[in-house]
Amino acid sequence: MRLDRFLSETTPLTRSLAKRALKNGEVTLNGEPIKQSATQIDTEQDEVKFNGETLSLVGLRYLIMHKPTGVECTARRGLYPRVIDLIDLPKAERLQPVGRLDVDTTGLLLLTDDGQWSHRVTSPRHRCAKVYIADLAEPMEGSDAEWAINQVAQGILLDDEETPTQPALLRFITPLQAELTLTEGRYHQVKRMFAALGNHVNALHRQSIGDVVLTDDLGPGEWRELTQEEIDSF
Repeated sequence: MRLDRFLSETTPLTRSLAKRALKNGEVTLNGEPIKQSATQIDTEQDEVKFNGETLSLVGLRYLIMHKPTGVECTARRGLYPRVIDLIDLPKAERLQPVGRLDVDTTGLLLLTDDGQWSHRVTSPRHRCAKVYIADLAEPMEGSDAEWAINQVAQGILLDDEETPTQPALLRFITPLQAELTLTEGRYHQVKRMFAALGNHVNALHRQSIGDVVLTDDLGPGEWRELTQEEIDSF
């Protein structure tokens, strides 16, 4: 790998700033100062230091976060903090949400810099189940609840859609709280499905994706690395 690229991969430096750091003598290769940005290095064998700190490439990462409300799943800075701003890791900006949650939605969020793995999780072809808990504006019980359960099981034609939703599983925890299990991820799907049922979602929380479940030991805004078993489950 070119030395300037290696620096941009392992530090906050851009390629142009990496070249400047090299010219300023801030980089050593195997103990010797080096200024040629095009120098080819062995990323496994050579030792590169920037201002005395040994550098190493960041591998692929797989995280689970308990997304709090008021945080956006976006790379751009806007009105709200970004989920990557909550992650104290090198090159955190490379991490991408695996399927997004609205700014007012809480719960399980997966992040990775492995694009192929992200595609396996989100691809409709793999029918990965996602479980949501919805707090509703209007109670649904008795015959209303049974009707809603049947509608969801058959599929619902949402506004501005040409095909109905895939069959899904709806369960009422209380008349004002429902658990919805989906195998697809259309735009604002949970909220639009309940709107089609004549109700409104006051709060929404994602509890699980596939075999990965958000547990109580991970508080809002906290994150951890996925276990190898969790990664392989997709």
